[in-house]
Amino acid sequence: MQRHRQAKWDETESDGHEPLLAEKDLTRHEPSDTYLPDDLTRDGVELPSISEPELVRHYTRLSQMNYGIDSGPYPLGSCTMKYNPKFTEDIAGQPAAAVHPDRDPELAQGTLQVYHELQDYLSRIGGMSAVTLQPPAGAAGELTGILVAKAYHEHNDEGDQREEILVPASAHGTNFASAAMAGYDIVELPADDDGRVDLDALSEAVGDSTAALMLTNPNTLGLFERDIEEIATIVHDAGGLLYYDGANLNALLGRARPGDMGFDVMHFNVHKTFATPHGGGGPGAGPIGVREGLEKFLPSPQVRVDGDEYTLVEPAESIGKVHGSMGNWLVLLKTHAYISRLGDEGLVDTSAKAVLNANYLAERIDLEVPFGPFHHEFVASAGETDAADFAKAMLDNGVHPPTTKWPEIVDEALMTEPTEAESKRSLERLAAAFNAVSEADDDAIAAAPRMTAAKRIDQTTAARDPKLSWQQLSD
Repeated sequence: MQRHRQAKWDETESDGHEPLLAEKDLTRHEPSDTYLPDDLTRDGVELPSISEPELVRHYTRLSQMNYGIDSGPYPLGSCTMKYNPKFTEDIAGQPAAAVHPDRDPELAQGTLQVYHELQDYLSRIGGMSAVTLQPPAGAAGELTGILVAKAYHEHNDEGDQREEILVPASAHGTNFASAAMAGYDIVELPADDDGRVDLDALSEAVGDSTAALMLTNPNTLGLFERDIEEIATIVHDAGGLLYYDGANLNALLGRARPGDMGFDVMHFNVHKTFATPHGGGGPGAGPIGVREGLEKFLPSPQVRVDGDEYTLVEPAESIGKVHGSMGNWLVLLKTHAYISRLGDEGLVDTSAKAVLNANYLAERIDLEVPFGPFHHEFVASAGETDAADFAKAMLDNGVHPPTTKWPEIVDEALMTEPTEAESKRSLERLAAAFNAVSEADDDAIAAAPRMTAAKRIDQTTAARDPKLSWQQLSD
């Protein structure tokens, strides 16, 4: 087992105060001559004046007190915390990539070419007829996809009639939220004994009021919906649409396409599937794809090519814009670069290794792992130990823990997804961390983590009385 002790830096000064970077060595700067009107200028401003070494050390210390995908394995189930290859950062950092979103199309032909090529790449990967790149995150893509479905039903004069969205109990929480935000009632579907969609329950739930079924395949237990074609037939026969939550597409790359399974609308999580950074509240991308016949409802504008010229067009019955521009350009550029570098063969290899790694790790840990065989992830049970306590104890073993307590189908769930990026050595390290905690006594687990910069926190208080600003923390 690899020994682990996380750095803990204290930047408290002699007066007992630990200042923010913006509070250090403040120097007043007077305004220079300007042509701006007086109501847009200030008399002066105080800015920190610290040396470059101090600045670099401050951020280096913060990074040493944190854990990220560059530190080690990050097996958060269903989050697909893939390693972010640095070559995509190099491409996004090129001066030519600094394109203003309002630049005239005639002066942005290279940018529009990248957009158009990425639309084509994603359409072919997903088996869709058309793709929009606008949605700025996966959840935004979900909402956009459901709004497209809503526009479709309204076009068929069934908007008032179709008021329900079906969502499996094991679905991502954003599915419920996206459907509700679009104005739909939610009908939750139970799982059958093998963790998949209960076909009898589905048949009973669908009807004239069904707008769509939102489905993840493989599901959050890592299981492929073997009856997907029958599921599609049941939903389509009732007049509904089948929506694909692309969160787990990493397991199928180059091997199966949602469009070929009967899905009508889907979103792509480019951070989960194509290795762009997870936003953490920052910029992301959640493109959506649609089957033939739904293209006219996509957000406007779309990129089209006419001869050698790339142009912007508005779909005939577009739902409108869902983002201020064409989408988060640099995130989409990294997506394009990743797909281009891997190519067809590389994408197939990605899904193969993602599936292999998940099944290998599931076999190596000394915990109950129900269901299986798996695709990209599995859900183990912490047994009699609280899953959150189990996860905290894993931190002391130098790895990030899995997702805990979800899906609720498995008691004290530890939802684990190693991704394709981890080597056999790394998987053994993860397995050793799981097994070390499973063998630890209750007192040791209850006291964990002890080796991290931040020790055990009061989760209840943190949830009910969150400190959301530095000012709150200092009060």
